[in-house]
This record gives sequence, C-alpha cells and structure tokens, in this order.
Amino acid sequence: MTGLALAAATAPARRREKQPGRGWLLLPPVLVLLGFFGYPLVLVVLQSLESKTGEFGLSVWLDVLGSAEFRDAAWKTVALALGATAGCVVLGTFLALVIAFVPFPGARTLSRLVDTVLAFPSFLIALAFTFIYGSAGILGAGGFLYSPFGILLAEITFYTPFVLRPALAAFGQVSSAQMEVAASLGAKPGRVLRQVILPEALPSLASGACLTMLLAMNEFGIVLFLGAKDVTTLPMLVYGKGIVTFDFPQACVIAVVNVVFSLALYGIYRRLTNGGRRAAVDET
Repeated sequence: MTGLALAAATAPARRREKQPGRGWLLLPPVLVLLGFFGYPLVLVVLQSLESKTGEFGLSVWLDVLGSAEFRDAAWKTVALALGATAGCVVLGTFLALVIAFVPFPGARTLSRLVDTVLAFPSFLIALAFTFIYGSAGILGAGGFLYSPFGILLAEITFYTPFVLRPALAAFGQVSSAQMEVAASLGAKPGRVLRQVILPEALPSLASGACLTMLLAMNEFGIVLFLGAKDVTTLPMLVYGKGIVTFDFPQACVIAVVNVVFSLALYGIYRRLTNGGRRAAVDET
C-alpha cells in the first residue's frame, strides 16, 4: 500500500517533467503589459531627464526636488494619506466590530450599504459633501469643507470600506471557543478585544491600512473637486505642471516620485497580504 501511495504521489510530478515547457504562454500578456504600462513609464522617466532646452541630465530633478513647492506638496500628500488611513482604520475597525459581534437587526444590510460606496467614483463623495457642507448646502459649513479637514473627512468616508471589508473577514475567522475560554477565565470584554480578537485581525487590518494609504496618496478627484485652498498634493501638482503650465519635464519628475511611493506601499501591502495567507495555510 505504501508503494502504491508513493507511486500515485510521484506520478503527477513525472508527468509534469515529461510535459514540454509552457513558459511561452506567458509571452503575450507580458508583451501587452510592457506595451501598455512599461513603455509609457519609460517615456515618462526619459522625459524627466530632459530639460526644456533639450539638455539630458538631472537638472530638472534637482530643480523639482529642491523646490519648496514640491516639498510642500509631498508633505501634504503624506499627511493627508496618513490622516485618512488612521481615520479609516479607527472607523472601519469599530464598524466591523459592531457588525461582527453586536447582534442587531439590519447588520448585514449595513455591511452591504457600506460596500456600495466602493462602486462610486470618489468625486461623487465630494459632490455629496458639497450639497451637505458647502456654502449653499444643507448645513452651510463651507469654510470647513474647503480646507484640509474637509478633504480628510471625504477621504475617510470614501476609503473606510477598504478597511471594513478585510476586518469583517478577519473577525469572522476568530474562534468563538477562544473568546469563551477567555471570558470563563474572568477576562472582561475589553481585555478579550485587546488580547484575543485584535491580534487575530492585525494582519488584515495592516493590509487594509496599506491599501487605503496607497489609494489616498494617489487621490485626485476629491482634492480637485473640493478645491481646498492651499492644498496641493502630488497628483494635483502633476496636473498643474502638465496641463496648466505645460511644464512636462517637471510633471514627469513628480509623477515618477509618486509612482515610486505607490510601488513601495504596494510592495508592503502585498507582503502583508501574502504573510496573512501563509499564516492561514500554516494553521490549517
């Protein structure tokens, strides 16, 4: 029996060894990816190295990175992304805890209602806020809306589902036996939350936070639509340099910097996501 089992286990591997390589099947999608993404990105990088006078070098990079305008935009981009991420993590975690562990009628409807926000473009959130908080809106709090806090509130509203959904999935996998044992040992609900529930959901919350920060750093519609005074982020600066002033080399430099930030955050997100999956596989 053992020999038959070993033969059955090794047979697929032998068949795979005999099959010819099929790596060429990956060639068409790789070529499409290089053509539609890699080639334009290379053009942007090359354009960032060429000044308006046609000189090739790092002069444009030095001018952009040394300008106060770029530093201010980079700081505001990071600050708004961090603030939106923190707000989404707090609000999303709270809503996920209520939906997952507090039984009340309409919990599933509330979860689906929050998810519907994902189907809307971000500028619709800004439009709704204009009708509510704008100068001619219901509440008439125009000064608040056209400030960094208005942008922050709009981004938190729009991106909270990106934390809520993975948090709900993580809380759904928490073993009820662990919570019952902790409660039987005298642990209060707050301690059960800190020592049992949140540690289990930490990888999902971290991945949701990274994804939210990635999206918030590249947010353009909300910032453009609200038009907050003295709020210029990196995507807005790319738009201003490339479309308004037609300074394409500087716009390309800022775009490359934004792409580098985005790829770094995406790498962290993928690492956290894969780590969570590996942990789940190891547990099973």
